Amino acid sequence: MNIGITVYPTYGGSGIVGSELGKELAARGHTVHFISSALPTRLTELNERVRFHEVEMMSYPLFEHQPYTLALATKMSTVAESEKLDLLHVHYAIPHSISAILARESIKAHQRLPVITTLHGTDITLVGADRSYLPITRYALEQSDGVTAISNYLKQATIEHFQFDRIEVIPNFVCPDEYKPKIDCDLRNALSPDGAPVMVHVSNFRPVKRPVDCVEILARVLKKTKARLVMVGDGSERTNAIHRARCLGVADNCVFVGKQPRIVDYLCASDILLLPSEQESFGLAALEAMAVQVPVIATRVGGLPEVVDDGETGFLSPVGDVDQMADNALRLLSDKDLRRQMGRHARASATSRYSTDLIIPRYIEFYKTVLGH
Repeated sequence: MNIGITVYPTYGGSGIVGSELGKELAARGHTVHFISSALPTRLTELNERVRFHEVEMMSYPLFEHQPYTLALATKMSTVAESEKLDLLHVHYAIPHSISAILARESIKAHQRLPVITTLHGTDITLVGADRSYLPITRYALEQSDGVTAISNYLKQATIEHFQFDRIEVIPNFVCPDEYKPKIDCDLRNALSPDGAPVMVHVSNFRPVKRPVDCVEILARVLKKTKARLVMVGDGSERTNAIHRARCLGVADNCVFVGKQPRIVDYLCASDILLLPSEQESFGLAALEAMAVQVPVIATRVGGLPEVVDDGETGFLSPVGDVDQMADNALRLLSDKDLRRQMGRHARASATSRYSTDLIIPRYIEFYKTVLGH
């Protein structure tokens, strides 16, 4: 198949999943055309089967804000015609679905171009639930030729918000060969020179991720044992997290490494993942940690209970309950056998339920269904 994929190129779950999906499809013989404003973060190499088409923005004094939705629609239609695309697969409903629907309609006289929309979470729970965006988001869903969601939780949320239930649940995935446990002594030694156990947090540091809670957890853990907190990523809450670490006197035990191209290395160099989010539609960071045998301490929200089995592959707590999360962290940090046992269960769960070999064929089957093959 000839597949067009559009993602937000930034550092977030939907961009990562869309990029990895494209690479996996290409590995299975399909040709993937990424249509986006910039090269997605995880797209490290282009080849005959993985191509990139940049959306050019027109600067015109009349427009206070550049009309990205229209520029994207124009690019989608020109790429669809020139590359004879079979379908467009867009990640995130607003504005990508709207652009894809415009592109489909603009060329429908001479080319069929089905649109598949994958919902990732905040496009429904935040943007979609905002009353001003509700009608256009519902239109985007109803006009899509196929809609998928990354968790059962997200499917239910979409039904509640939009009374739309024509949704196939296809969860996020992880490649077991790329995400596997390994000891990277150099990185671990650099992160924790004194050999203290390492807790890691990976996110885009938006308020919804509650990275400051990780600092609160660290402060409580340090009262009982040595530990290091490694904060991977960047965003608006980073300065607040740094400030809180200074206020609590734990800044020396906390390292902020910013955005990193190889998250897997930091997960492998860690003992526990902290994910105290206010909302997660799936929790891709949790899945990636589990795949490398790292237990997860997370909140019982959204799709996380579908990924993390409480007491088996990690621990789930109420949002904001940093005391309970710290207690769970201490349990794992002080009991190496428990940590290893949970880690083994975590990898077994991740690879048996969310392996690329299981999930990618489901996308391919869904494409065929939409195309009528």
